[in-house]
Amino acid sequence: MRAILTALSLLLVPVFSTALAQPNGGFADLNDALSPAVVNIATANRIGDEDGMPVFPPGSPLERFNDMLGDGPRVERSLGSGFIITTDGLVVTNHHVIDDADEVEVVLQDGRVLPAEIIGRDPATDLAVLRVDAGEPLPFVRFGDSDTLRVGEWVVAIGNPFGLGGSLTAGVVSAQGRDIGGRYDDYVQTDVAINSGNSGGPLFNMDGEVIGVNTAIFSPTGASVGISFSIPSRVAEPVVEQLIEYGETRRGWLGVNVQPVTQDMADAMGLSSARGALVTRIDPEGPAGDSDLAVGDVVLAFAEQAVADDRALPRIVAATEPGSTVEVEVFRRGQAVTLEVTVERLNEGNSPAAPVGATPREDAPETGGDDLFGLTLEPLTDQLRRRYRVHPDAEGLIVTEINPDSDAAGKVRVGDVVEEIAWTSVEDLDQARALAEGASEDGSPVLFSLNRQGQYVLQTLRADAS
Repeated sequence: MRAILTALSLLLVPVFSTALAQPNGGFADLNDALSPAVVNIATANRIGDEDGMPVFPPGSPLERFNDMLGDGPRVERSLGSGFIITTDGLVVTNHHVIDDADEVEVVLQDGRVLPAEIIGRDPATDLAVLRVDAGEPLPFVRFGDSDTLRVGEWVVAIGNPFGLGGSLTAGVVSAQGRDIGGRYDDYVQTDVAINSGNSGGPLFNMDGEVIGVNTAIFSPTGASVGISFSIPSRVAEPVVEQLIEYGETRRGWLGVNVQPVTQDMADAMGLSSARGALVTRIDPEGPAGDSDLAVGDVVLAFAEQAVADDRALPRIVAATEPGSTVEVEVFRRGQAVTLEVTVERLNEGNSPAAPVGATPREDAPETGGDDLFGLTLEPLTDQLRRRYRVHPDAEGLIVTEINPDSDAAGKVRVGDVVEEIAWTSVEDLDQARALAEGASEDGSPVLFSLNRQGQYVLQTLRADAS
């Protein structure tokens, strides 16, 4: 696939040369060279006709949708960013920018509005690939090597904040390897100003190479406070290649649960340092179930790649070709053991997504909450998973508010996931209410089984705190 992208790229000189830009001279040359390959993404989807719904402003690429359906359903807009990676119009953006869209359009720097075809999407890494036909070769940018980034290096973002159009912001790399709750998180953190609408836009190094895809911010206000996260090119480029080739991702699967190895654990086990991933569960139906891997093993290397911690192993396994047999080095009861396991393909049906940063869809309040024993519970959506950093394995109803006068105050936290009530798995709000009310008919406290960022917590709650 890399050869295909390289061949396509040779059709036209890239929009930026490899000459190093000088930050003390400003970023004007970078902007002039790179911005033609950065695009705005406009999406729309049909929703129910309701009073008070926004109307697209005059001059918006989506203005024509205001009257498209007459008195019928209206459309909701979402604006994001993207960047062109081949001369024939392949565009990379975030999955959450185009998620659930009935219409997707790409707005070029020169103002042309082109309908876009969705080539593939990957909720797990929040990436998507589109294709547009401009009838002529388009300017493009190339991925660089995010592994060469160093904390303190200058980086530049170009995107579409708040739907304003092409905007450049600059800053430095603040940290690397950030985990904010997703299965494959390995974000580059920067202090570049990223706001709603920048989602899916490129993060450039000073050589004009894409070393990240802007996808999330940490903010108590909803606007940039100087903590921004980008998917590193090391993660993004292989996913993009698979989406172009297959229209989907094809990840490896091992079928184990792991946890970190603390220094205390390492000392007790005789490990020289706190490293590797401790196996806490093996799926008997998974590939590891047919291997010699055992609960309690510390995986130190997988397919000849060192496993630094429990976060590294899922990424390494996911990048392994399904169907391949690899060596696994483990530490077991004081001894180093080498095993073999055949990796299978991961079923992506329930991969968690991480929508943050589109305008205005991700800022809309969640609906469908219900109060139970002082807890406001809502179905666990992809958006809520990201917002509250929910553990990927959690399933049930998420706590979004807590009545401070209820028995739950001090026992349950916002972001906890109610997985069971009275030892019964919770699937929806109606069932949860029936279980809780049935178990508390005689005034008895009710057992709530919670998933708190991957940790099992059991609490008893009463319907009336008095």
